[in-house]
Amino acid sequence: MDALTPKETHAPRAPTSPYALLALLMAMTALGPLTLNILVPAVPNLVAVMNTDTATVQLTISLYLFGLAVSQLVLGPLSDRFGRRPVVIAGLTITALSSVLAIAMSSIGGLIVARGLQALGASTGLVIGRAIIRDLYDRERAASMIGWVTTVMVVAPMLAPLIGGLLDTALGWQSIFVFITVVSFAVLIWAFIGLPETRPDHVTGGGVRFIARETRELLGDRNFVGYMLAASIATATFFSFLGGAPHLVIGIMGRSSAEYGAWFALTAFGYMIGNLIAARLSPRFGVDNMIRAGIGLQIFGAIASIALAHAFPLGGPETVFPAQFFLSCGNGIFLPNAIAGAISVRPQAAGTASGIAGFAQMGLGAIAAQAMSTVIEHSATAQPMAWTMFALAVLAMVLFVILVRPTPTR
Repeated sequence: MDALTPKETHAPRAPTSPYALLALLMAMTALGPLTLNILVPAVPNLVAVMNTDTATVQLTISLYLFGLAVSQLVLGPLSDRFGRRPVVIAGLTITALSSVLAIAMSSIGGLIVARGLQALGASTGLVIGRAIIRDLYDRERAASMIGWVTTVMVVAPMLAPLIGGLLDTALGWQSIFVFITVVSFAVLIWAFIGLPETRPDHVTGGGVRFIARETRELLGDRNFVGYMLAASIATATFFSFLGGAPHLVIGIMGRSSAEYGAWFALTAFGYMIGNLIAARLSPRFGVDNMIRAGIGLQIFGAIASIALAHAFPLGGPETVFPAQFFLSCGNGIFLPNAIAGAISVRPQAAGTASGIAGFAQMGLGAIAAQAMSTVIEHSATAQPMAWTMFALAVLAMVLFVILVRPTPTR
């Protein structure tokens, strides 16, 4: 059977062209990482333009992550209750309109508010895209499909810092939000025209009681908790890097935002390679084995980062990003599998499971990014960041091994 062919009986309203749906899911999912990463290179410039400090401007990143977290917690259950399509359309509309609002902001407080609203809609593709995939595919093939989606989707965060750095340098920070506005409206129109309803007929919502019951069942299942914690804690290695690297490279090393964006492409490339590995090998080796392999590669990358930071404490970006390549590759391997495992514990509540897992992932990511931004601001080397990533990866591996027990493919 073709890897893109949906299960025949699980979703009677499956699309006639799975390849067209795959392309749309890629675009929807890419919107969140695009809007997150594109502003990162402009953080140092915003400090000067807004006449504020780094920690305050960093809230445009950290609170954006918090907005991604909270909105996933809400949007996932709503998609179980009302269907995937109407929630997607509403979320993308919020993203497009809030991007217009951000252009008009002249204070850091107003920009932070606009970014928070932007995040509420941008998470739509992340959380509901996963639920749509689980509507159509079993667990092992869902992991592969999520891997394919994020493989092509990673082009957005790969290019976003470079685009953001170039726009900020040439035209100012407002031009970044003009770009986001155009992309957001394009994805919204595409979804309105081409997105079908895939929620299975047996998932009829059931209102608040249904959502509350399924949430209790999920949080009481050790496998779900294990997958959720593995996904959120191991992914926090990336968010720690996201919070600390701009100040480290631009503020301490004295490099430009455009150069930071160019180096960041190496990190995104590592994540894309990991996604390709997950897409190819997950059906063969299984979700749990791929998670262990991915987190193991993260631990290796963190050890390399510690060694480079110790050997070259005053080095440039070349002493930071090569090790991050391996961390990102490991992230790309384990994350699609961890998410597939989490949303397969109770397939009838795939939206709710995706929302809870996404909330934990982005919520912890926001904390990690903000904390690392503060730590690096008072540090002269990359060592605190390297040790933090190592500790997070080890903790994720330990919790996964303790909590997750083998389960049959569903």
